[in-house]
Amino acid sequence: MTAPPTADPEGLARAYYDALDAGDYERLRGLLAPDFAQRRPDRTFEGRDRFVAFMRDERPMTDTTHAVDAVYPSGPGVAVRGRLLDADGDEVFAFVDVFDVSDGRLASLETYAGDGE
Repeated sequence: MTAPPTADPEGLARAYYDALDAGDYERLRGLLAPDFAQRRPDRTFEGRDRFVAFMRDERPMTDTTHAVDAVYPSGPGVAVRGRLLDADGDEVFAFVDVFDVSDGRLASLETYAGDGE
């Protein structure tokens, strides 16, 4: 496995969205700590391999783009405010992702999502 391109929390968060939007699941896997966990309103993923498998094989929409509107890099982690856009560029939902960073990798992700209204 290759090392993440940067240990900078903002750089790691941006690389996460870039890898996810490009469908580059090996790069995504390399950004995440082995015990990575994501908690979101509808489910929780425990472990990097389970999370990557869901993103690669099971998510209902894969032709999407994450529009990052703001990054709040202060602290040991990073928060990102953005919107998930469908293939036509229409907003699916707004989100705030809060990443914890440890040893140069994304250690966990808490996702808050809504319809933006």
